[in-house]
Amino acid sequence: MSATIEIPTAEKSLAYAMKNFADYNHWANCTLVNWLRTKPAEILETELKSSFTTIRLTLIHILETQRYWYSILHPGSHYSGQDFDGDLESTFDTLIAQSQALAEYVETLTAEQIQSETLVESPWFQCNFPNFEYIMHVVNHTTYHRGQIITMGRNLGFTDAPMTDYNFYNVMAK
Repeated sequence: MSATIEIPTAEKSLAYAMKNFADYNHWANCTLVNWLRTKPAEILETELKSSFTTIRLTLIHILETQRYWYSILHPGSHYSGQDFDGDLESTFDTLIAQSQALAEYVETLTAEQIQSETLVESPWFQCNFPNFEYIMHVVNHTTYHRGQIITMGRNLGFTDAPMTDYNFYNVMAK
């Protein structure tokens, strides 16, 4: 008896990877937020020297950037610009909801849609890249700022940061 193993095409592998990265991004943001919820809110509003002066403001930057790229990937979504200024709890809730919406939308994309190009014309730049480039960008951008938040937390005395590495997600968290 011989077994047949289906080897996925490059297109299917790319689609799987993008969907997995979007799911990872949602999981990692949930993990980070759940950790931050164990900390006193006033400490998360402490001003520090960083790209953004507080952990809440860094979370808002992550949220707003995800909202922007979601609007690029999902033409039917509405984006009105960077206007979110919620308190800490609403920042947590909105970031998790937005990360989930991004992951759910990427899950609906076909391999062809993930590879198709989308023209972006903004006040800052113009580009016409495949959608997988935008997915990778938003996940990478968010990962970068999650790392900043961990470092900010370390500067505030937090020594119990969660593991949010992509490989940890694949091996332990899925």
